[in-house]
Amino acid sequence: MAENNPNGYHTAIFAGGCFWCMVHPFDAWPGVLRVVSGYTGGHKENPTYEEVCSHTTGHREAVRITFDPEIITYAQLVDIFWHQVDPTDAGGQFHDRGDSYQTAIYYTTEAQRIEAQASKMALDQSHRFASPIVTEVLPAGPFYEAEAYHQDFYKTNQAHYARYRRGSGRDSFIAYHWDRD
Repeated sequence: MAENNPNGYHTAIFAGGCFWCMVHPFDAWPGVLRVVSGYTGGHKENPTYEEVCSHTTGHREAVRITFDPEIITYAQLVDIFWHQVDPTDAGGQFHDRGDSYQTAIYYTTEAQRIEAQASKMALDQSHRFASPIVTEVLPAGPFYEAEAYHQDFYKTNQAHYARYRRGSGRDSFIAYHWDRD
């Protein structure tokens, strides 16, 4: 699981519900080199979108982020993640329900595990949310890239993406819990 990139880049993997909504928040940050939509955490090799949505593969929709730790830290990425999800919802995210939409932080190193657990505990103890934090911190396993039409959806389908985000309730949730700081 150790980072093994000759350029010194690292990988972070987050499941935050619909992967369409998880790309843009990370893509906008300096030091984030690539954000890929995909599937992880399940038992079927090379699952398709339809298979994952059937909730029979055990996979969650997720994003794999390649980042330069000299420019953006893993702790900053975890913080960005918390600001994009409802970490108290064990049944999915916003109007997307089921296992494939559950949140998780998948660590690739022991240092990431420790940092993610500490961040989760601090968020829980902050009482920002009325319910406990249920987002799991799990070891990373195989990550399967989603189909091409899912990649960079916010860029290729801007109007649909904007309607989806608004309609899902994600934007209003984020505004209520985070934008009032």
